[in-house]
Amino acid sequence: MESALTSGVMSFDKPALLEKRITLLEAILACGSISSAAKKVGLSYKAAWEAVDLMNNLSHKPLVVRVTGGSGGGGTTLTSLGEEVVKNYAVLKLEYERFLKRLSTVCDFEMDTLKHIQRIAMQISARNQLMGKIGEIKKAKVNAEVHIVLKSGVVLVSTITNTAVEELGLEMGDEVVGIIKASSVLLTTTLDIATSARNKLVGIITDIKEGEVNSQVSIDIGNSDVVVSTITTESVQKLGLHVSSKVCAMIKSSSIIIGK
Repeated sequence: MESALTSGVMSFDKPALLEKRITLLEAILACGSISSAAKKVGLSYKAAWEAVDLMNNLSHKPLVVRVTGGSGGGGTTLTSLGEEVVKNYAVLKLEYERFLKRLSTVCDFEMDTLKHIQRIAMQISARNQLMGKIGEIKKAKVNAEVHIVLKSGVVLVSTITNTAVEELGLEMGDEVVGIIKASSVLLTTTLDIATSARNKLVGIITDIKEGEVNSQVSIDIGNSDVVVSTITTESVQKLGLHVSSKVCAMIKSSSIIIGK
């Protein structure tokens, strides 16, 4: 029975994706280089940086930072919080294994319950997941404007229904995640552009991955909050975008989903 429980609970409580990300953090700590760490855990350099950007976005403070200069010419390292996450995860993993052993002694435990939980705990494909706290909720007749203050201080405004606000139990000060598809993030080099888009986020391009048709552009909007935009490669060339370019990312408030 223990093996069945392990299979059922582990896939919910400790998903493979989480394990891979923690393993990546451990490798960065050991190697001091994201390229070396990526090779060690079997990830591409691109996938490793995407995982790091997402982890930094979802954390109060960055877990991973770039280090410049020094005798080695710089590299990548964990912050004190990143090291604490790795250490605490090891403790949680040990306690979790103890929990499984105790759970295996409960003969009437319903595995179907875990299957229902697994369906609810679905992963999402949206590239942008930015954590922040609710600073304001403005309700109208049908919809509400929810202001999310990111750790960078940037405010995201999301328009959702009043029903959604109630179902999520949203209140001032709640920690939430703003979820945005990369294709919903438009870019311009005109920083003071007049537009109907509710969110205009100014930042610096940190990375551009060009494809034959589309390109992925990463923009740091402050304090390691990174927004990713997918636009055509032709647009990248016409706008003259390059790493270190200052751009404005425009996002409609209706394109920001809130997770809690």
